[in-house]
Amino acid sequence: MNSNPYPIDLKNPKNWVISKIISFQCKKNPDFEIIEFTNGQKWTYKKMYSLALKNSNYINELEIKKEDSIMVMIDCPKKFIPLWLGAALLGVKFIAINTSLRGNTLAHQIKLANPKVIFTDIKYRSEVSRIKKKIKIVNINQLKFKKKINEKLIAENKYYDVSCIMFTSGTSGPSKGVIMPNGHCVLFAIGTIENYKLKKNDKFYINLPLFHANGLFMQLLACIINKNKAIIRERFSASNWLKDIIKYKVTHTNMLGAIAAFVVSQKPTKFDKKHNLKLIGSAPLPKEPEKIFRKRFGVKHVVPLYGMTEINIPLYGKISEKGNGTCGKVYKKYFEVEIWDPETDEKMNNGIIGEIVVRPKVPFAFMQGYIGMPKESFNSYRNFWFHTGDAGIRTKSGHFIFVDRIKDCIRRRGENISSYEVEQAFLKFPEIIEAAAFGIPAKDLGMEEEVMVALLVIENTNLKYKKWIDDVRKNLPSFSIPKYIRIMKDFPKTSTGKIQKHILKKEGITSDTWENNIRN
Repeated sequence: MNSNPYPIDLKNPKNWVISKIISFQCKKNPDFEIIEFTNGQKWTYKKMYSLALKNSNYINELEIKKEDSIMVMIDCPKKFIPLWLGAALLGVKFIAINTSLRGNTLAHQIKLANPKVIFTDIKYRSEVSRIKKKIKIVNINQLKFKKKINEKLIAENKYYDVSCIMFTSGTSGPSKGVIMPNGHCVLFAIGTIENYKLKKNDKFYINLPLFHANGLFMQLLACIINKNKAIIRERFSASNWLKDIIKYKVTHTNMLGAIAAFVVSQKPTKFDKKHNLKLIGSAPLPKEPEKIFRKRFGVKHVVPLYGMTEINIPLYGKISEKGNGTCGKVYKKYFEVEIWDPETDEKMNNGIIGEIVVRPKVPFAFMQGYIGMPKESFNSYRNFWFHTGDAGIRTKSGHFIFVDRIKDCIRRRGENISSYEVEQAFLKFPEIIEAAAFGIPAKDLGMEEEVMVALLVIENTNLKYKKWIDDVRKNLPSFSIPKYIRIMKDFPKTSTGKIQKHILKKEGITSDTWENNIRN
């Protein structure tokens, strides 16, 4: 029996290098069809590698060198993937940002990342151009490649070299850019391969955006490493989800809570069990969607996960057991996870709610800090463990249960939303004195939370709900737009003057709450 299950020796973390993996697979399996897009085209390793080299050459022509950075604001996977791999071959830092970003939030991320070049779809160029910063902007539809490819440009990259920067939501402040070395990115993929027990002929269906770690590393990079075909749909479509699963004979896929809700809301059909799908990985995984996928769709393994861009995926459910509302157990090969008192950092006993804290067992398997935010980086690692800001419980059996967010982060349709950024968008109006944004449970099953904002306004102010919503759209991504607005006479506060959001969350939708019925 082969002791090394991978095409390349990944038992040694020194081989956890994206460029090394891509080069190896192209030479070892050039004609293997690694990607098929649902809107056309099939790529072999050789085709993918060729496109990556062309992009490497183009990036190099822009005088971007190893350890410089580029930013991409791109929807199309056919354009996104070659740029990502092209940057990886050169050792250039790849900054992937959410294409829904607008205004101040977008400006904040560009300022922090300070890339040399921004590659963007034409439809986002005007938005990016509004940012008053001297950065070259390149329209991806106008890239012109040289016919001659220079492989000598490929850098000697290491597992500790920074490969990507991905922005995750701020919780008590602006969004943060997570510094991700090669090792960190590759371990996302290894976790998928090992915990899902991916086999030779398995196929992975990817319909999550590639500017998130789930789509790019947990799914696509796992396929590239393990020689599993990736089926990629550019945008999630609930009506096409089952059709794609059946058509492409998919065996594995990942979901977010929102996607699960959309899929199960589709009307049952005679084709619900006419597929080869054997495993769904989901974070979070509520009990009801799990039951539906097992019973209605006949999916044998529905695996819960827990992780963050910063910390990888340290908790996985076992494919042989039901999740039942848990996040699974510790992925002990590479991580340690504990529950601590969020105030004192003392270890909590089983069954007691505390903060989920994590640390890796392998160097560079974690983020290396937040770009441009040394204070936030230091605070997150206090006492040598990463503090997630999430409340959880460890059971006697070793399973972990996610309870709630300690920090002021809202999770809606699979996206983490900074309450701080929502509040700042409303505080720009002179008539608004104070603002408190928070999440309340969504009405639809599995949809996680809806955004609610409570406002204190100047007395006798004319309440312009629709105008406020229209204006904040200029500075917030669509998924951050509040569903509910409540006007307060006064805020409940602590003795130190902090708004007590937990009281507002408990009160929820009141009789004086205005509902935004425009679909975000």
